[in-house]
Amino acid sequence: MSDSIVIAIDGPSASGKSTNAKLVAKALDYIYVDTGAMYRTLAWHCLQQAIDTCNPESIAAHCDQWNTELACQDGQARLLVDGYYPEKEIRTAKTSAVVSAVAAVPRVRQWMKQQQRACTQFGNLVMEGRDIGSHIFPETQFKFYLDATPTERQARRDADGIQENLAARDQRDSTRATAPLIIPEGAHIINNTGETPDQTSTRILAEFKKMQAAHG
Repeated sequence: MSDSIVIAIDGPSASGKSTNAKLVAKALDYIYVDTGAMYRTLAWHCLQQAIDTCNPESIAAHCDQWNTELACQDGQARLLVDGYYPEKEIRTAKTSAVVSAVAAVPRVRQWMKQQQRACTQFGNLVMEGRDIGSHIFPETQFKFYLDATPTERQARRDADGIQENLAARDQRDSTRATAPLIIPEGAHIINNTGETPDQTSTRILAEFKKMQAAHG
């Protein structure tokens, strides 16, 4: 790893990763990295190009061919396709329905790991996902794992108007062969059931400062 500090925030869907990672990044003036958005970008592009998202070999081949670049925009590291960031398109129900299958392809995860580690070129990072502390930056000393009760997580999804079976998503993410969702070794676990994002991010920041002091 470069000299950049990487704060890894992992957890299942609707555990508050994105919201809290953004708050922590803003408080520290670090670059925010949403790795899930990168997988969604590939899933969206596969749909755009009529790639069979049920065929891992087709997905892997497309991942090696599409025209992408990393860019830092508005304090966020983003994966651009042909110079374009599909911010709204990657959040549609159609993209959401295929992203798990796309993300489970071993070649895709290998390619994404290279891109995600390259984000240190932009400076200190707050990177959120499902395998940051376990697979992307296992060497970082600043690992967090967010969680909440299944009932609360499902309620958060429903409140956002997103139709997603979180139990099924958790099963897919935790049982995939490559870089499954696990609690990273040495991660500080935060269950934020009943908390506001401000309360959770305050806890993360306080713990991060303790970790920094402990590691010099």
